[in-house]
Amino acid sequence: MTGQVEAITLTEADYLKLIDADTWDFIRKTESHYPPDTISQSIDCQRQVYNTMCRAFRCEYPACILVHDCTADGVPVRCYAKDGIDAVAVVMYFHGGGFVVGGLDSHDDICAEICDRTGFAVVSVDYRLSPEHAHPAAYDDCMKAFRWVGRQYNKPLVLAGDSAGGTLAATIAHGTRHIKSNVAGQVLIYPALGQVKNAGSYITHANAPLLTYDDTVFYTDIRAGGADLSDDATYLPLSDSDFSDLPPTVAISAECDPLCDDAEVYCRAIQRAGGQAVWIKEAGLVHGYLRARHMVGRAGESFSRIIDAISRFGAG
Repeated sequence: MTGQVEAITLTEADYLKLIDADTWDFIRKTESHYPPDTISQSIDCQRQVYNTMCRAFRCEYPACILVHDCTADGVPVRCYAKDGIDAVAVVMYFHGGGFVVGGLDSHDDICAEICDRTGFAVVSVDYRLSPEHAHPAAYDDCMKAFRWVGRQYNKPLVLAGDSAGGTLAATIAHGTRHIKSNVAGQVLIYPALGQVKNAGSYITHANAPLLTYDDTVFYTDIRAGGADLSDDATYLPLSDSDFSDLPPTVAISAECDPLCDDAEVYCRAIQRAGGQAVWIKEAGLVHGYLRARHMVGRAGESFSRIIDAISRFGAG
């Protein structure tokens, strides 16, 4: 998006047409635990509210999943394996939460399901959060964990993450593309990648349910800690000037999300550099819909596409 095409901000009436009844039920349940004004609260309060919301949506583990916590060169990680299966690949999963909230527990059931449905090992990374730890703390933690996984698992590696975790997965892909590694692909789920914030979906979906334009500004700024990081590709991947030699990529957007255009612009940049990238826009879905994968048909179908992409990359 160049900003030359005027975008029209959608209204609540527009979203009533775009979003189906099941998704509205998910939105209302989410807001009952995580109100729209949560970012105006203290950081401790935001984390408590977010953790409560995640517990409200938590699904039971598949019976065959084995889990243990450990550290990856000092970075806490949670490792998942499917009992009786010799995994042929490993998934590094980076959780969402705007770099402010979330952790190993917030996306625990999602990682367990990825392990169950792919048969791959999964390593979830508990990177440091802002504002206590501004950029590049989270990036540094994820890079440490990446190197540790490379030593522990001599298998194809799939980078994956949602929202802020999608950002981190992509930054690791950029930061490691010129070294020898086992990265087979990256799967980015409604990621924030650094598209221009005064055009396109940032305007069209400025008042979208569950994530607004103002929310994206808050999370982007708090991670920077007041610094100008507009040219730092370890901060936002679309700041990079080179998109060559990146792993095969699937980037997935929720239609009703200010971040929707980020994945499209990113995939086009990879394609122009001669790489392989597929952009998927999930119609009528909102930011954070992974939590709705068992209550909203569209979200469940999207999760199956995510599983399929991870499976294909891990299988080579």
